[in-house]
Parts: sequence; C-alpha cells; structure tokens
Amino acid sequence: MFARRTLLRLSAGLFATSVIGRSANAQPALAAKLLEPGPLPEKVFGAADAPVTVIEYASLTCHHCMNFHTNTWPAFKAKYVDTGKVRFIAREFPLDPLSAAGFMLARCGDEAKWYPIVDMLYRTQEGWAHAQKPLDALTQTMKQAGFSEEKVNACLQREDLFRAVRQIQERANKEFGVNSTPTFFVNGEKRTGALTIDEFDKILAPLLAGR
Repeated sequence: MFARRTLLRLSAGLFATSVIGRSANAQPALAAKLLEPGPLPEKVFGAADAPVTVIEYASLTCHHCMNFHTNTWPAFKAKYVDTGKVRFIAREFPLDPLSAAGFMLARCGDEAKWYPIVDMLYRTQEGWAHAQKPLDALTQTMKQAGFSEEKVNACLQREDLFRAVRQIQERANKEFGVNSTPTFFVNGEKRTGALTIDEFDKILAPLLAGR
C-alpha cells in the first residue's frame, strides 16, 4: 500500500487557504474569470455554445457531492447538458488529503477514463472513504479501474499533479470564495449545496427563457 509519507505530503499545505473566503458576485468580469483555464485540462460536458455554463467545485469525500453526482447529475445531464442548454465544467476542490489522492488517481488514467474513475469513486465512497484504513481501501478500489498498487504509488508521488490539483483549489478559494462543496457557479452566480433538479429548474428557467 502507498506509504504513510504520501498522505503526510498530501496533507502539507492542502488547507492553507481552504477557509479563506471572499464573496463572489455574479458579474460579467467574474463569469469571464471563472472560465479562464487552469493548470489541468478542463473536464467539460455539453456544447461549447450552450447559453448557460455551470461550474462545479467538488470533493470526492464529500457526501453532498456524492449525493449530487448519483441522484441529481443523471437527470440534470439528460435535461440540460445533452440537449445543448448547459455546458457543465467539473473542477477539483479536495476537502482532505484522501480526496486529493482520489482526484490525482483519476487524472493519472487516460482522458477517457477520468469520468468513469470519478463516477466509481463517488459510488463506492462509503467503502473507501470511511474504511478503517482508507488509503489502503482506495488502492484496492482503484484496482477496479485497472490500477496496480505500483501505479497507484507512482501516481501519488507526482508532485506536479499534486501542485496542479492544489492550485485549482487555492484559486477557487482565493478568487471565487469557494470554501465548501459542492459549490456551483451558474453563469457566474454562486450557489452552494447539493442542489436538486427542481432547484436547478428554478435557477435555469429565467436564463433559458425562449430557448
């Protein structure tokens, strides 16, 4: 299993800015700034010319994020993303070193495997995130995605990848006031919590009127 020093390294500095928040108002400048690319390829779902862009900051160990992903996302995707009404961007905001490790592992697969790995980690969250030895459990879970123990260890030793995930988190906190998960930005307007499909319907209706 990957060494304890890996967990300590992931812990070091991860939360240096995680509780520093600034209010983020829905302004054109903010909406544009939110769309600036980060250090890792964006995970985008939907048409580039969709009239609404929704950005989610999430943590893999967050129960509310798991609830959104498993209970709301399928209906949201079918109703808004697949119909060209919404472009959805998923970004990392790990709340703890274990979530950071999960995101790093998802990024260590090829691009096509990112979503299946994230989906798997959300759906098996109870089994690895709350295990007596969660890091060992995470390694075992990743074997379902074809990762060997050696590949897990190698991935979690990548300083470049850790710094990139941390940079996404720090920027969200410092520039956009993100300090909890999930946090959504709908055309630049900040919304927090695991919104239901009904709640999204009310938010999106005026933005999509006549479309």
